[in-house]
Amino acid sequence: MIAHIGVIRVLTSDDALAVAAHGRAIEERYGIPAVSRCIPGQPHGIHDDESERRAETEIVALARELAADGAAALVISCAADPALERTREAVDVPVIGAGSAAAAVALGLGSRVGVLGIRDQAPPAVRAVLGERFAGAVRPRGVHRTTDLLAPEGPAAVLEAAAGLVEAGADTLLLACTGLNTIGIRPLLEDRLGVPVVDPVLAAGLMASYGRG
Repeated sequence: MIAHIGVIRVLTSDDALAVAAHGRAIEERYGIPAVSRCIPGQPHGIHDDESERRAETEIVALARELAADGAAALVISCAADPALERTREAVDVPVIGAGSAAAAVALGLGSRVGVLGIRDQAPPAVRAVLGERFAGAVRPRGVHRTTDLLAPEGPAAVLEAAAGLVEAGADTLLLACTGLNTIGIRPLLEDRLGVPVVDPVLAAGLMASYGRG
């Protein structure tokens, strides 16, 4: 059997197709089988310090479950990298945080990385990796949590915010919310703005492709 990746979704949903979306994106990009499961109790995902704290224990528990079921590597599909160190201590397989993975990829693409997310500040995990190449962070107008991206005006707000980062000098964009993968915004941003755009789900999948052996 080909080793698979376990994808931990921090947005709770009863919709199996929605839960599987990020794993499916990894499968389509890299040809790696993925099993996706979501933690309970987070209908709006992780969008502030309190929701991140609530999610941590559930992330660790789900990681143990996925590892026990044979996952060769795990992806925490959230750009805040919640519970990343705790999860790495809890399981014996590589664990990749989507935020730090995206930042690592961005470093290979540009010297001024603009961060687009659902909070006013870039996730600490992202800032730590980018260091001096961090060029600023912005939150799209009207977006405060990942589910807001699904609103009809979501893509236009994202494009507006991203354009502002490029106008301010960013030569690479980093999507610091995995919900931006869900709405499939990366190709539009690259086409309209002419700079590389790093998708955190795909970046994490790339890292996991190495980690699974």
